[in-house]
Amino acid sequence: MGLLLIYLIYMKKQKKLILKGIAASSGNAQGKAWIIMPNGNLADFKEGDILVTTLTDPTMVTVMIKASAIVTDIGGITSHPAILSREMGIPAVVGTKKATKVIKNGTSILVDGDKGEIYALD
Repeated sequence: MGLLLIYLIYMKKQKKLILKGIAASSGNAQGKAWIIMPNGNLADFKEGDILVTTLTDPTMVTVMIKASAIVTDIGGITSHPAILSREMGIPAVVGTKKATKVIKNGTSILVDGDKGEIYALD
């Protein structure tokens, strides 16, 4: 087991589960969450941030490339964010129903793309 995986397992045990959704792309990632709505301001999003949105669209691909993970309110395993996250090899949880309402900008979160779970790290 790599040190990163051991650390992520430890963080999941220490932090609070805040959301569940559909596991759309496997893997784990942690970082600062940024809520971006379709046609929203993409300029503040930085490499390694976690994209939180209602549903991605083609205008968000530049942000998706920088993201360490993607979390959406709606979508399934064949939705735009699910397909692109698998192609890009980044974790994704879709269909949470309320990620954009529960998660605040700048909050540190852990995304478990294997189980479809999001944990608060703050």
